[in-house]
Amino acid sequence: MTAQSPTTPQAADVETLRAVVDELFPALQDDLVSLVRIPSVAMAAFDPAHVEASAKAVADLLRGAGLPEAQILRSPRPDGAPGAPAVVARRPAPEGAPTVMLYAHHDVQPAGEGWETDPFEPVQVGDRLFGRGAADDKAGVVAHLGALRALTAARLTPEVGITVFVEGEEEDGSPSFRAFLEEHRELLAADVIVVADSANWKVGVPALTTSLRGLVDGFVEVEVLGHAVHSGMFGGPVLDALTLLSRLVATLHDDAGDVAVEGLVRAPDPTVEYDETAFRAESSVLDGVPLVGTGPLAGRIWTKPALSVIGIDATPVAQASNTLTPRARAKLSLRLAPGQDPQAAAAALEAHLTAHAPFGAKVTWTTKETGKPFLAAGDTAAMRAARAAFAAAWGTDPVDTGIGGSIPFIADLLEIFPDAAILVTGVEDPDSRAHGANESVHLGELRKVIVAEALLLTQVAQAL
Repeated sequence: MTAQSPTTPQAADVETLRAVVDELFPALQDDLVSLVRIPSVAMAAFDPAHVEASAKAVADLLRGAGLPEAQILRSPRPDGAPGAPAVVARRPAPEGAPTVMLYAHHDVQPAGEGWETDPFEPVQVGDRLFGRGAADDKAGVVAHLGALRALTAARLTPEVGITVFVEGEEEDGSPSFRAFLEEHRELLAADVIVVADSANWKVGVPALTTSLRGLVDGFVEVEVLGHAVHSGMFGGPVLDALTLLSRLVATLHDDAGDVAVEGLVRAPDPTVEYDETAFRAESSVLDGVPLVGTGPLAGRIWTKPALSVIGIDATPVAQASNTLTPRARAKLSLRLAPGQDPQAAAAALEAHLTAHAPFGAKVTWTTKETGKPFLAAGDTAAMRAARAAFAAAWGTDPVDTGIGGSIPFIADLLEIFPDAAILVTGVEDPDSRAHGANESVHLGELRKVIVAEALLLTQVAQAL
């Protein structure tokens, strides 16, 4: 197929789709509410029956939206255990027409603490619907569902094949994702892949995510004693392991707050700037706490590495005795700039930790999860089609943004389908609080996302 320049969506089609989405939206919101009520956490400590129920609900919805070939499938994880259920629903392409894959995931993060409402009993407050998964990523499922229903109702069904792939374990690190792609390569093959798992710039301004940071995480353990000893009898000549661990992790940043690990990639600064006032409000930084690091704020979030201590294993305060702790362990999360190889980053981090072992303590690093960063291709036909669709749906041009977080499975998509154009979009906005307490989706933005995706499918039919 030869790429063509996509045209601006016809004004009549845009208005028709807006009217249709407005008419369909109450039922779509009800479908979102029903999905959010299912506590589909795919992690081992949670009841897998809820993930099974969620997959069945998604499959039923997609069959009802005109994709009769909806299947619930799974592939084994690396340890041989069965993966969580994924849903694949298809409408094959007409002869010579392109195929678009629409991705989302139906599993969610655990609820966690701090909710003002029941996380699995959705509540609408103003323009926002609150609940775990309301934004991440059951709204993505409903965006695909809504686009399909709207195109059918508006009689604008485009000449493209459509495959909807709704994963069931993204929040658990997608352990069976690569095996699933390899096993179902022909079923999932597409010319354009729309990943609805990111965020827009702000309410009222859409975005295309053109870069994502990669990830390395793992455990650093510091050992100094063979067993715990009396802190009075032996304290002084020996420092406890938690003190030594604290000294070690303090070497990971320089005095400005930049990551001090040598050998990590730093990508060029973005062209879009992130307003500091908005960032402070969205991140809940306390008044009087300065932001750390150097360079543009957007670069510090999107194109430079970031390193955090996200957990520590040590004696709980309630169980503390007057002994020197013999060993302590921390979990580190290293976000990688676009262009960084995860294995090289893990090696650089291990080298730093062992080289900075405090007072000769034994330091051990264990790499756990890794994920490649993502940098979108240039100004492709698919990107132009998406920008035209977004501009028509929102009435304003989209912003090309990076995301500081990681979606490691995109690297797998690129490796399995190297000729596919990948578009990373989303329903979230800076107030969505994905993964946190009081997660929500802006319902007005969800309407626009549905219109935009429907328009994008018509644009792809013209562009490829």
